[in-house]
Amino acid sequence: MLRWRFSRFASPIAALVVLVALTGCVRGPMVAAPLGSPQSPFGGPGAPPPGGPQPPPGPGGPVKVAMLLPLSGANAELGKAMLEAAQLALFTTGNDRLTLMPRDTSGTPDGAANAARSAITEGAQLILGPLLAAEVDAVKPVAGEAKVNVIAFSTATQLAGGNVFLMGFLPRQEVVREVSFARERGAARFAVLAPNTEYGRVMTDALRETASQGGGTVVKTETFDPRSGDVGAAVQRLIGNAAAADAPGAAPGAAPGAAAGFDALLLPEGGEQLKQIARRLKQVGIGGPQVHLLGSGLWDDPSTAGEPALYGGWFAASPPDARREFDNRFQATYGHAPPRLASLAFDAAALASVLAKAGGNPLFSNDALLNPSGFTGVDGLFRFTPQGLVQRGLAVLEVQPQGNIVVSPAPRDFRDFVY
Repeated sequence: MLRWRFSRFASPIAALVVLVALTGCVRGPMVAAPLGSPQSPFGGPGAPPPGGPQPPPGPGGPVKVAMLLPLSGANAELGKAMLEAAQLALFTTGNDRLTLMPRDTSGTPDGAANAARSAITEGAQLILGPLLAAEVDAVKPVAGEAKVNVIAFSTATQLAGGNVFLMGFLPRQEVVREVSFARERGAARFAVLAPNTEYGRVMTDALRETASQGGGTVVKTETFDPRSGDVGAAVQRLIGNAAAADAPGAAPGAAPGAAAGFDALLLPEGGEQLKQIARRLKQVGIGGPQVHLLGSGLWDDPSTAGEPALYGGWFAASPPDARREFDNRFQATYGHAPPRLASLAFDAAALASVLAKAGGNPLFSNDALLNPSGFTGVDGLFRFTPQGLVQRGLAVLEVQPQGNIVVSPAPRDFRDFVY
């Protein structure tokens, strides 16, 4: 059974509020318990949106929430699936008061800004989306001037804050979770083989910072051109002289991968490229159990789950059971599988629904969004920080022949949030 709720928090005055149960069928209208006034662990309750609160809707009146997505253009298929997920969330929560206002951004900054203006003019009190960083950058001042908060699906952390809250999966948190778990398992020396992209650089920087803070060291870093069909040269640079020790005919008794000089290797890649790299590494003896491969959110993909070269690798991800139920329900409703980001739209719309039913004044104030107890959705435990970033309770999964298995469960609430 999936549950949307305010999760428990350490403070005795924090609210413990069950908001709604999401099961295979809706068992009746959702009744929200009264909201308490939880004390923020960041130094006090959140402030209202800049410029003061907006007038609440009249008693029992409609609550309008905009959903800004690329319904045309290069990302139209993804945008339409995310809209379907949001509509599924509203059906599941049974909130007749909330009206979702879909707006097409066309995947462009101008399209996003115009969509935001249109929605705000028609009375939108909260904006869900947009998807891309450039779109969020264009929407932020438009929404800020209107004192409307934005829950965006981007991971561009430089855009968070003020009236913008990021719902996207933040790569740094994945690295923090994985490194913390790897240190518990005895890994001390880390390496990274990353694409020569902004994403690869973010993951590499996160590994350096996290390993150092946890008492480990990053002993090797290497990059590869993701446009290249052959990563052999990058692998060779990474392992250096280790290949000779692990090659066929090496000295008897030499441990495979022992000469690599590291205990864990971060490999933030996905799809066919990930499989190719993992196979090349396995050929030169880099892999479990001597060297653990560490992944990223890109590993959270059914197409890579059965790759033998990844067996024993670890990656941080949302708890799989709740999302599996969401995937099944989405498939049954729409006749096709949801893209990975669809769950973000489901959780954002469900959050809007329960806040609308909770009846705050204003409904979508910073105080409501910054509830320190957090929320639980199909992607697990999460809450927003005053800086506008999402904190997620992630599990660690291990790739095995029978599928990905949880080797370190996600925290049940933020009292268990130790990484």
